[in-house]
Amino acid sequence: MPTLDAPEDRRRKFKYCGKDASLRRQQRMAVSLELRKAKKDEQTLKRRNITSFCLDTPEKPAKGVAVSLNLGEIIKGVNSSDPVLCFQATQTARKMLSQEKNPPLKLVIEAGLIPRMVEFLKSSLYPCLQFEAAWALTNIASGTSEQTRAVVEGGAIQPLIELLSSSNVAVCEQAVWALGNIAGDGPEFRDSVISNNAIPHLLALISPTLPTPSLRTVGNIVTGTDEQTQVAIDAGVLNVLPQLLQHNKPSIQKEAAWALSNVAAGPCHHIQQLLAYDVLPPLVAVLKNGEFKVQKEAVWMVANFATGATMDQLIQLVHSGVLEPLVNLLTAPDVKIVLIILDVISCILQAAEKLSEKESLCLLIEELGGIDRIEALQLHENRQIGRAALNIIEKHFGEEEDESLTLLSQVLDQDYEFIDYECLAKK
Repeated sequence: MPTLDAPEDRRRKFKYCGKDASLRRQQRMAVSLELRKAKKDEQTLKRRNITSFCLDTPEKPAKGVAVSLNLGEIIKGVNSSDPVLCFQATQTARKMLSQEKNPPLKLVIEAGLIPRMVEFLKSSLYPCLQFEAAWALTNIASGTSEQTRAVVEGGAIQPLIELLSSSNVAVCEQAVWALGNIAGDGPEFRDSVISNNAIPHLLALISPTLPTPSLRTVGNIVTGTDEQTQVAIDAGVLNVLPQLLQHNKPSIQKEAAWALSNVAAGPCHHIQQLLAYDVLPPLVAVLKNGEFKVQKEAVWMVANFATGATMDQLIQLVHSGVLEPLVNLLTAPDVKIVLIILDVISCILQAAEKLSEKESLCLLIEELGGIDRIEALQLHENRQIGRAALNIIEKHFGEEEDESLTLLSQVLDQDYEFIDYECLAKK
C-alpha cells in the first residue's frame, strides 16, 4: 500500500474560525478575540499524526506500490465500481489536497468529486476508503467558506457524524477533524453540526478515546453564538470539560481550558453554569501548577469570567483563591498574558471599590506580594505594561502622587499612545 504523508503534513489544515462571535466576545479583554483566534490558528491549523493505517479488505493493493494518477484518471477511478480503483483514486486526490502550497481545492470541487466521496463515507466494508474520503473532505473543508459549503451541500455532515460511532479509530478520528473544520466556519454550518446531534458523540469520544480532536471540535462549537453555546451546555459539555482541567496530559488540560474560556466569554448565566459545575477549584489548580501553555489558557478563562461576571460571581472568583496564582504570573515572560492579568486585577479592584471592600482587597494583594510586582512592572520595557501598572498603583494604592511618580508618568506618556482595548476594532 502507498505510504502516508509525512507526520507534519497530517495536521496542516485543521480549521478554526468562529467568524460569527458576538460583539461582546469580540470586545473582551486586553487583546481582541479575533487576534486570539489568530493565535489559535497558528496552533491548530494542522491535522493529527497517524503513523500507520492499513486497508483491511481482501482487495488491499500490494504494499510499496505507488499509485500516481492525473485528474482524468482520478475522476474515472472515483466513479468506478471497483473498490480498489476507488481507493487508489481517492487517496491520490487526498494527497493532492494535502499539498502545503496551493492545494487544488477548487479543481477537485469543480471536477464533481465531492458527492462520490460522501458516498464513500458510507462504505463500511471498506474502512480505508472511508478514511481517505473523510481526509479529502477535511482538506476541502479547511478552505474558504465557499469550499466548506461545497462539502456541506454535498451531504457530508450526517455520514460524518455516523462515522463517529465507527469501530475503526482512524476513520472515527478523521471524521472528527472534518466536522471540526465544518463547525469552525461559521454559525450556519455550526448549527447544522449541532442539529444533527454531533455533540453527544463528540463528548463520548473526549473520554478518553479521541480527546484532542473532539475537544477542538467542541471548542469550535462553543465559540459561536450564546444560543449555540447553550445548546452545547445542555448537551452536557460541562459534565466533561471541568474534569479535563485535571487530566494527566497538559495538552488536554490546555484544550479544555481553551474551550471553557469560550464558555466563560458568554453572558452571566453561562458563567453561573460554570460555577454550578464547580469549575473554579481545578481552574485555580492549573493556574498554580500547570505548564505555562495551560496557564495561559486559564488566564484567558479568568479574564473572560471576570469581565462578564455579576458582582456575586466576581466575589466567588476572588474567594476561590485565584489572585495568588495571578500575582505570581505577573513575572511571566509573555507580554500579552501580563497585560491581561493587570486588566483582571484592575477589574476586581474596581468591583471591590463599588462594594466598599477595596481596602481589604488591597491588603490581600499586598500580602500576596502583588504591590511589589505591580510597582516593578511600572519600569517594564513594554510601555503598555508600564502604563497599566502605573494606572493601578495611582488609582488604588497611592494616597498622594509624589514628584517621582509624576515624572515616571510623563516619561511613559512621551511619544506613546495608550490603546483603549475595549474599543479595539475587530472583524
